[in-house]
Amino acid sequence: MNIYFSGIGGVGIGPLAEVAHDAGYDVVGSDLEESLVTKELQKKGIAVNIGQDGSFLQSRFDEQPIDWFIYTSALKPDHPELVLARQLGIRVAKRDELLAYIIADKKLKLIAVAGTHGKTTTTGLLVWVLQQLNIPISYSIGTTVSFGPSGKFDPASQYFVYECDEFDRNFLNFKPTLSIITSVDYDHPDTYPTENEYLQAFHQFAAGSEQVIAWDDQHGEIFEDLYQVSLLHQLDINTSLSIAGYHNRRNATLVQEAIKRLGLLEKTDDIIAHFPGTDRRNEKLADNLYSDYGHHPVEIAATLQLARELSDHVVLVYQPHQNIRQHEIRDQYTNQFELAEKIYWLPTYLSREDPNLPILTPAELIQNITNKESIQIAEFNDELWNNIQTARSAGKLVLGMGAGKIDGWLREQLAKDSSS
Repeated sequence: MNIYFSGIGGVGIGPLAEVAHDAGYDVVGSDLEESLVTKELQKKGIAVNIGQDGSFLQSRFDEQPIDWFIYTSALKPDHPELVLARQLGIRVAKRDELLAYIIADKKLKLIAVAGTHGKTTTTGLLVWVLQQLNIPISYSIGTTVSFGPSGKFDPASQYFVYECDEFDRNFLNFKPTLSIITSVDYDHPDTYPTENEYLQAFHQFAAGSEQVIAWDDQHGEIFEDLYQVSLLHQLDINTSLSIAGYHNRRNATLVQEAIKRLGLLEKTDDIIAHFPGTDRRNEKLADNLYSDYGHHPVEIAATLQLARELSDHVVLVYQPHQNIRQHEIRDQYTNQFELAEKIYWLPTYLSREDPNLPILTPAELIQNITNKESIQIAEFNDELWNNIQTARSAGKLVLGMGAGKIDGWLREQLAKDSSS
């Protein structure tokens, strides 16, 4: 079977392309820009074209018929490749449909990790623990990791571990054997116009799972009518775990509970203590410089709490994500930033926007923040980088946070310094 992935460098599509390749399907794809994911795929011998005008898709189709065209929600209806795929009569689908096919085709049991926050770290941690226990495992993680590829199919595996996100209602296309729900906190207003719709989607996801592990303090009441949901309490958190961050200890507790549900009784505290982490989740880029994907008030507070466990002096460089999302959460920006002694606030990263919404400025977004006096509105420029370097030299921990340009910009500045 021949599969073409459009947007193959994406954090959801890329790992799936690796899984499909490992599972024996013929895989090619394209993206607009080169990335860590596209480089990882090319190392595996997967043909990746940088550019999406349709010519690469046409040439591959002329060589050999393509059975599936897999695309991300980021592609607009008039995208050249999407339009061409339909004209050529190729089966067009999003990633969840293909993954469900592969799981059924290979007779795997799905372990799904869902939740508003913490999905990537929890998925990575579960994969890491199972690897250390020498359990054959297939998986897909929404980022690059140091302990393996982002996606993998192991023919000896019984289970498939999947970071099962709620955006575009992706997670409703699966019937997991076991589901972990890390948190439930209203997000993705472009998919769920109201909080009730968001909560009902999680209820529907849980109802379609054979077993579910979740927290009782994260809208646990929405699961009360479901017999398959086991709600953990705050007292269940394994506080003896040697892993930084209160939220990480919560997530690790969920992983340990999942391991028990799989009938594995091995002790995992030491394995978890040596977890190398995942990229973009409090990832150390250099001395006193970290990068994190968080862009929701709850994630900001949790990651700053983790950072303060590592340092008494934390400087935050924050890039909000999506203007449409900022309209939903602007009033939630209050006390989440208090553990940062200095905050550099960048303009919002724009993606999948509603053209009818005015772009909220940094000044408008910071109005309700309790330590507003610590905030300096900033831009991606030499002045910001000099301020970051000054803080690092003073022994302060600098945390770059956001899902947009900020991570790449920090890496570019480090590369420039090392080459000069």
